[in-house]
Amino acid sequence: MRKPTRRSSLVKKGSGGRTTAVLLAKQELVLGHGGGVDAFDRLPDDLVLAVLAGVAACAAGPADLAAAALTCRRFRELAAHPAVLSRASAAAVSLRAGRWSEAAHQFLRRCAAAGSLHACYFLGMVRFYCLGSRATGAALLARAASGGHAAALYALAVLQFNGSGGGKADKDPRAGVALCARAAWLGHVPALRELGHCLQDGYGARRDAAAGRHLLLHAAARELVAISSARCRRGGRRAEDGDDAASRFMVEWWALSAAKKSAAATGEGDGGNDAAELRLCSQAPCGRRETRRHEFRRCSACGSASYCSRACQALDWKRAHRGQCGAAAARWLAAGDAY
Repeated sequence: MRKPTRRSSLVKKGSGGRTTAVLLAKQELVLGHGGGVDAFDRLPDDLVLAVLAGVAACAAGPADLAAAALTCRRFRELAAHPAVLSRASAAAVSLRAGRWSEAAHQFLRRCAAAGSLHACYFLGMVRFYCLGSRATGAALLARAASGGHAAALYALAVLQFNGSGGGKADKDPRAGVALCARAAWLGHVPALRELGHCLQDGYGARRDAAAGRHLLLHAAARELVAISSARCRRGGRRAEDGDDAASRFMVEWWALSAAKKSAAATGEGDGGNDAAELRLCSQAPCGRRETRRHEFRRCSACGSASYCSRACQALDWKRAHRGQCGAAAARWLAAGDAY
């Protein structure tokens, strides 16, 4: 007599439908042979690799690929194959800062080495901004950009605009505009917005205010479409600008770092003054941090806000800084009248 199945425990393991389907299919094959012979053992490796590659490509998070790998020893070995890791989706390599570990770092390195552009981009951002490995981080971003990864192209553009990792002499606005143009052509909305501001200001390109306004309107329209589709997918939850896994990781990373420093503080500075003077982009969801003092441009009115790009400055002005800057200006004028 067939033993009762334990479908509920399998469904809880993976959040993705594809992963759960693979696990249930494996269970059915085992039970169909009386529970003694695993039919998956008879399948050729190429077929199992194709199945696991499909799971990696459709994974909704790192847990989906991990659930498939933990099914059995054979799955664990084949899940680490470059043919599988190279297909890892953006969600499959999107880790949270609170779960960062050496094992997670090694997983991303293997995915990047296998050729996953998403892993190259994510690990490149983490290494460049969070871990301080500027050269390897920039190299990973360049690798992803050369493969046509739009977010990596825009990330390199921001590096060129600011001369990040170097000095003021390393700024190259023309290269930044060229990278933005490629990313915008691929449909990256932040790059499209940045390119519009560059054309409006004549920064890195010949000034063309009309073309700049056209690009900004196009970016706003694309943004509204993305927000509407995200609401449908997420059951009405509003999608945030810059809803990027690497940016979310960096925001969480700096928050955790600040909490650790606060908890370990003894009232005396331990040489952390230099790090304290490096500012985060004031556009909250961005997460980028200066690599040298005064790298980011600051608000000319209040001087209290810093931005890694014109696009971030424009977004933050609409979202929050309009009211903050107005209040700061009012206090400044009131202080002047007092004299």
